[in-house]
Amino acid sequence: MDERLQGEIAGAEAYEALHVPALFGEWAPRVLDAAKVGTGHAVLDVACGTGILARTAARRVGSSGRVVGVDPNPGMLVVAERLDDTIDWRQGTAEELPVEDRSFDRVVSQFGIMFFPDPERAVQEMVRALAPGGRFAIAVWDSLENTPAYAREVDLLHRMAGPGAADALRAPFVLGDRGAVQQMIEGAASSPVDASTVEGRGRFPGVRSMVEADLRGWLPVMGVELDEELIVAILAAAEEELAEFVAPDGRTDFLSPAHIFSGRRGDA
Repeated sequence: MDERLQGEIAGAEAYEALHVPALFGEWAPRVLDAAKVGTGHAVLDVACGTGILARTAARRVGSSGRVVGVDPNPGMLVVAERLDDTIDWRQGTAEELPVEDRSFDRVVSQFGIMFFPDPERAVQEMVRALAPGGRFAIAVWDSLENTPAYAREVDLLHRMAGPGAADALRAPFVLGDRGAVQQMIEGAASSPVDASTVEGRGRFPGVRSMVEADLRGWLPVMGVELDEELIVAILAAAEEELAEFVAPDGRTDFLSPAHIFSGRRGDA
C-alpha cells in the first residue's frame, strides 16, 4: 500500500470515528425521509464518504433493495467497505457517476455537493441515474454565520495556522445560501425542488475532541497538514476560545443547521 493511500485511509478513519457520530449520524434518516426511501428501493449515495448514509439506507431498503455508494477518495472507500462489505462501493466523481442511466429509484447526497467542482453537472448526473418518477435528496450545511461554534473555530485557525487551514474548515459552509442553491438545483434538474432548513446539533465529547477531529481528520482530508507543535498550541487555545459551547457535563453542544433539497425526475 502506497504512502498516499495510507494517509487517505488514516484521515478517513479519523473522519468516521470523530465526525460521523458527532455531526453526520443524525442527518442520514432525515435525508432518506426527504427522498422517501423505502423497502425494496435501489439507492445511490453520491459522495458517500465512509458510508453513514449508505449504511442507513441499506437497513431501510432491506434485502429486496440495493445500495451503491460512489466517492472519489480511495481511503474513504476502503473504510466504507470495512464497515459494510454488502454495499456496492465504487470510486468515481459526481460529475461522471459510474452508473447506468435510469437505474435507481432514489439518489441521495449528504454534505458532499459543496466540494464538487461542477455542482450543476453533478445534479444532472444524479437525475440521469434516476428512473422515471424517482426521487432525490441533497443536504448541505447552512452558512458559517449560522453555525457559530465553527465560525469561532475558523477565526482561531486563521490566527494561529493561516488562511489555508481556515479555508479548509470554511469549505463545508460555502453553499449556505438556500435560495441560490435551490435555484441552481432546479435549473440542473429541470424540475421543482422543495427546500427546508433543519436545526441540527453538533455534539462532541469536549472541545479538544471537536477541534482535534478537524486538525487530525478533516484538514488532512482537505490536503492541509499541520505540525504537531502547532496542533498542540491550537488545542490549548481552543479550550478558552470555544468555552461558551461547553455544556455542564463537559461536552460541546452547538447549533449545526443544514438545508435539505428534494425533488423528483421530471419525466415521470
